[in-house]
Amino acid sequence: MMDILNTINSFVWGPPLMVLLIGTGILLTVRLGLLQVIKLPTALKLIFTARNTGNGDINSFKALCTALAATVGTGNIVGVATAIKAGGPGALFWMWMAAFFGMATKYAEGVLAVKYRTVDANGNISGGPMHYIEQGLGKKYKPLAVMFSVFGVMVACLGSGTFTQVNAIVEITNLSIGIPVMYTAAILTVLVAIVTIGGLKSIAMVAGKIVPFMALVYMLTTAAVLIVFADQVPAAFALIIESAFNPTAAATVMLAMRSGIARGIFSNEAGLGSAPIVAAAAKTKWPAEQGLVSMTGTFIDTIIICTMTGLVLVVSGVWTGDLNGAAMTQSAFAMAFPAMAKYLLMIGLVLFAFTTILGWNYYGERCIEYLFGTKSIMPYRLVFIGLVASGAFLKLETIWVLADIVNGLMAIPNLIALLGLSGVVVAETKAYFTYWEKVRSRKKRIDIIGEPEYSE
Repeated sequence: MMDILNTINSFVWGPPLMVLLIGTGILLTVRLGLLQVIKLPTALKLIFTARNTGNGDINSFKALCTALAATVGTGNIVGVATAIKAGGPGALFWMWMAAFFGMATKYAEGVLAVKYRTVDANGNISGGPMHYIEQGLGKKYKPLAVMFSVFGVMVACLGSGTFTQVNAIVEITNLSIGIPVMYTAAILTVLVAIVTIGGLKSIAMVAGKIVPFMALVYMLTTAAVLIVFADQVPAAFALIIESAFNPTAAATVMLAMRSGIARGIFSNEAGLGSAPIVAAAAKTKWPAEQGLVSMTGTFIDTIIICTMTGLVLVVSGVWTGDLNGAAMTQSAFAMAFPAMAKYLLMIGLVLFAFTTILGWNYYGERCIEYLFGTKSIMPYRLVFIGLVASGAFLKLETIWVLADIVNGLMAIPNLIALLGLSGVVVAETKAYFTYWEKVRSRKKRIDIIGEPEYSE
């Protein structure tokens, strides 16, 4: 069974999906005129200055933090190490490429999420690929929307949202400070229950506080390591570029390309369709505005956090040794901070994994609501909490491989919708920037009185 699942997993995350993911990003980049470069300063500014005057459940900042809660996870520590171990330093360059085109993809997802969002029977915003597939492409494409939702629930309950994250937390706390697995599992389950029972507003409130803190702590830690190895940083960048294009080692370049792109997409989730589920809940009347805010998630996740992890691994030289995963990253930290390395890594992994659980809980909830209605939300939450409680005691590699497969399969219906609705994305983008250009040309304040109503 494991051999069959591994074969399927290799195919799903193989060249066809990589080409579809990157190809969609390239197409959107061209059609949007390099928006991820030209409008990046505007997007970063909107994180803190978005007006939040439209219909929605949470503000744009909390929507971004909730999305980052799900994407900034163990992949930023373990996934980067795995990619560099498999493909060498050149894998980091291809992670940058995946992120560059992924920013255009993430922008389009955010635009469509707000454009086609709906309100459920409880009065809460509901959106994401399942809604823009059905409403944007048409009712005849509903099977694709159902397919996405089924895969979304499976990923939330069987992999990214539960078992892999729970195992990462209980293992690192046990190894670092000797806390028994049972105690960690009990505390984690209680915390998850307290936060998730309250729904999106509770999750967003916690994410809005933890995500900025954990990102800042981790970036300061990796920056401190890079300062210790400051003389090696220029050489590290040169090695990354050389390894990515070394003409004498074509096989290594291909491995670096595949490892980097796959890990990059797996980390920032651009194209998988998860982030637009929460982007739809943002308080905005302009789809393009939330698209810009959503785009920064890929920039923060991969261009900043993954890059800092990758540089630490390269400048320290640990990537050439026998270690892999979290152990490799811990070894790099230990070279700069021998006494503190295990604690620093533990804090990073625990916070990253905990917030990923919260983010994916909401993703699965919206998918189950689409499939079975609002009556299924509370049973789903209780099942999810039960899976978190049991996850610490399971070593089911089969389930993890299955989770990887359905994670990749989530992307297919979402990418079909992005390609089919790319014209809508372009039209919304032009409408947004044309309007604000007129505002600026008349020298009016951003919060002008009498702004014309915008129909979502």
